[in-house]
Amino acid sequence: MALDTYASSNPNEVHEDVLLKARDACYKARDAFYACLEKESGKKPTEIATVGLLYPKECSNSRTQFVNNCRSSWVKHFDREYCRNKRVQRLLDDGDERKGPMSLPQPYTFKPSPST
Repeated sequence: MALDTYASSNPNEVHEDVLLKARDACYKARDAFYACLEKESGKKPTEIATVGLLYPKECSNSRTQFVNNCRSSWVKHFDREYCRNKRVQRLLDDGDERKGPMSLPQPYTFKPSPST
């Protein structure tokens, strides 16, 4: 990544505009990849990303851009976040089928043992 090369040649200088541009490029690439996932959601996922995320081959180009524009730790973080949000949404959608009163677990109550 160009930012890493720049940072290694100028370790004591921090240029906020470079950091901002790199972060914006990462966010744009991330958004493009996840938009592709949503658009191609009907197709069979054949490619494997980090944290077990599967995606269709049609999103390979946007995935490459995402990986090239973001730090690997950010890619893993965003993939985890995406998977977690999809899992929660799926649970909420499944909950619509089971409408009705919700039963909550009751707290345990302990009865004192009879003293003799």
